[in-house]
Amino acid sequence: QVQLVESGGGLVQPGGSLRLSCTASGSIFSSSVMGWYRQAPGKQRELVADINYVSSTNYADSVKGRFTISRDNAKNTVYLQMNSLKPEDTAVYYCKIVQWIGGTRYEYWGQGTQVTVSS
Repeated sequence: QVQLVESGGGLVQPGGSLRLSCTASGSIFSSSVMGWYRQAPGKQRELVADINYVSSTNYADSVKGRFTISRDNAKNTVYLQMNSLKPEDTAVYYCKIVQWIGGTRYEYWGQGTQVTVSS
């Protein structure tokens, strides 16, 4: 069983920055992919960015050049550095981990952290 704990959300003005962190407890394997998703009111949850164990990354077009995902495998932690924030980035941000163990896929989600971009 893996538990994810997120932190770092808050209120920021347009153009500002925030850094989200998500730490996983339990066994994390080299098959794992960790990612950030977000869900704005009335919208579907969408991928923001994800990163595999060797730090290959994938970003949504809407955040490319503004957000950076990274991970520290020694700490079982994934980060999302968000710069040049826009009001449309306002959402609840969720951390997710997927890993395969013995051919079985396991998926876990964090509880979410609110990010609000407003003047």
